[in-house]
Amino acid sequence: MTLDPSLWGRWMSRAVIAVLVIQFVPYGRDHVNPRTTSEPAWDSPATRALAKQACFDCHSNETEWPLYSHIAPASWLVQHDVNEGRAVLNFSEWHRAQTEATEAADEVTEGEMPPVVYRLMHTHAWLSAEDRGRLSRGLAKTLGVSHDQKTGSR
Repeated sequence: MTLDPSLWGRWMSRAVIAVLVIQFVPYGRDHVNPRTTSEPAWDSPATRALAKQACFDCHSNETEWPLYSHIAPASWLVQHDVNEGRAVLNFSEWHRAQTEATEAADEVTEGEMPPVVYRLMHTHAWLSAEDRGRLSRGLAKTLGVSHDQKTGSR
């Protein structure tokens, strides 16, 4: 079965028009980096450097907005991830409640953070097992997560 060239042309022109039209959707263009108001008392400069390398794009006000974050529909996904990341853990606004701070070290250890999709697009976020362990231990110290909090015992 072959595709009629005129049908293929109509399909492609509609796809191009759709891509152009979605560029006018305003969501995904709010690339704001508010000023940093306060950071945690990092246990070491190395922990902060590893967190900056692997976490700050979504969990701080120091997001580096890549070119694709300006083009819909990728811009929608990036904006959503940054908004969600900053809402649950923001290293640049330490004066406010950080709802998932106690889970950060475990998520790094378990390989849940940074997410695989993010690491595929940002090779600098790939951490060796050794660096992942350093970051996890450093986050636990920095964020004050004791063994009792992690195991749920008192």
